[in-house]
Amino acid sequence: MSQKNETTVLVLALLITLGLVGVGFWLFTRGSGFNLGGVSQDRAKPTVSASSVESFAKVQNVPNGLFSYGGSTTWAPIRKEVDLAIQTVWPQFQLRYTSPAAEAPGSGTGIKMLLNNQLAFSQSSRSIQQNEYQQASQRGFTLKEIPVAIDGIAIAVNPNLNIPGLTIAQLKDIYTGKLTNWKEVGGSDLPITPYSRRKEEGGTIEFFVENILGGGEFGSNVQFISTTTEALRKLGANPGGIYYASAPEVVPQCTVKPLPIGRQANELVSPYKEPFVSLSQCPGQRNQLNADAFKNGQYPITRRLFVIVKQNGQDDQRAGEAYAQLLLTAQGQQLIAKTGFVSIR
Repeated sequence: MSQKNETTVLVLALLITLGLVGVGFWLFTRGSGFNLGGVSQDRAKPTVSASSVESFAKVQNVPNGLFSYGGSTTWAPIRKEVDLAIQTVWPQFQLRYTSPAAEAPGSGTGIKMLLNNQLAFSQSSRSIQQNEYQQASQRGFTLKEIPVAIDGIAIAVNPNLNIPGLTIAQLKDIYTGKLTNWKEVGGSDLPITPYSRRKEEGGTIEFFVENILGGGEFGSNVQFISTTTEALRKLGANPGGIYYASAPEVVPQCTVKPLPIGRQANELVSPYKEPFVSLSQCPGQRNQLNADAFKNGQYPITRRLFVIVKQNGQDDQRAGEAYAQLLLTAQGQQLIAKTGFVSIR
C-alpha cells in the first residue's frame, strides 16, 4: 500500500474513533437509554434549580395522585398556607396530612411512618438520625432531607418576670435542675417552673435536648405538658414559668414575653425585632420575628425545617422531591415567610 493510501486510512480511522467516543460521551451525559442505579429515565433528569423557578406553575415533574404525608407539628402554619396554594395550582397533586394512629404527631413519628410505608414523604423540624438512616437501609431504600426554611427556638416567660435574658448555659441549667430560682440569674426571689413537652412528642423537644441539654436528661423539676397552647396558658398564670417552642408560636403572643438569648451574657440577641412591642398594645400590634438574626446565625438557637424524601425510585420519591421543589420556588419561600418562618433562599 502506498504511503498516501496509508495516511488516508489512518486519518479515517482516527475520525471514526473520535466520532464513536463523542457519541458515547453524549449518551452518557444525557442519560438516554440508561437505567442509572435502578432509577428510570424520567427520574434521572436533574431536578429544577430552586433559584431559577419563580412560581409553583413552573415546577416540573409534579406527579398525579393522592399522597399522604405527615410529621412535625411545627409545620402546621406552612401546611395551612402553602399547601392550599399548591393545591390551587396543581389540583392533581393531592396532599393528605396523616396523623399517627396511637402516638402524638411530630417529626420522629412522621419519619417512623415514612419508614413503615404509611407516608409518601414527611416534614421534620430536625435532621434525620443515624438509626433512621440504618432502618431505611434495612428496608431497601435511603432517606434524604431537603432544607426549605429556617426556624428559631424562642424562650417564653411570664410578662412580669424582669430579667434581661438568658445564656445557653443558664437555660441548660434551668432544664436540668441546677438552677431553681430566678434570683440565681438576676431576677426576683421566685421558684423557676420549667415546662416542656416530652421528648418523644416532637422534633422541637428532640432538638432542644440534643442542642441545649447536650443529650442529657430533663431535671425532676420539669413539668410536662401536652401542647404549646397549654404551656402558654400556664405561663400567663405562673410568674415563675418558662417554656420553649418554635419562634412563630411564641413571638407574636399577647400573654407571654420572649427572652433574649446569648452564647455569652454580653451577647444576648432577641428573637423579636427591636424595640419590643409592649404586650398592652397586643393584639393591635404584635412583635415580629427577628428574621435577619435567624438567617445570619446571630441568634443562637436556630434550626432548619426539612422535607424528608424516601429515595426508592418510585412515586413516593417523585412526590417528596416535587413538594420540596415547590416550597423552594420564589412563591413558596414568600408564603413560608408569610407564615412566620424565615426563607432559606
